[in-house]
Amino acid sequence: MLTSPHVGVSVADPVIDRLVDDLWLAHAEIDLSARSEPLRGAAYRYAARLAEVAQGELADASALRGPQVQFFDAAYDDMWPGQRRAAGDSLTPR
Repeated sequence: MLTSPHVGVSVADPVIDRLVDDLWLAHAEIDLSARSEPLRGAAYRYAARLAEVAQGELADASALRGPQVQFFDAAYDDMWPGQRRAAGDSLTPR
């Protein structure tokens, strides 16, 4: 779990700032290439939660799970419309 001792405190950290900038650039790439509005929305919500955790604005990283699942479900639907994922498919890396 990611937790910051400075939750709610704005501290300039150039490394974190650069990572968050890279995150939003990656989000823009998904936004431009997505074929569906559900994927665009899910990508934005997931990126926003990731940025909040990275910047210490969100203390509980478990809040990422819902947006992560929605993003991956929307990405799957965008890439393979009409197909269902096989039972047992997981978002957890092996």
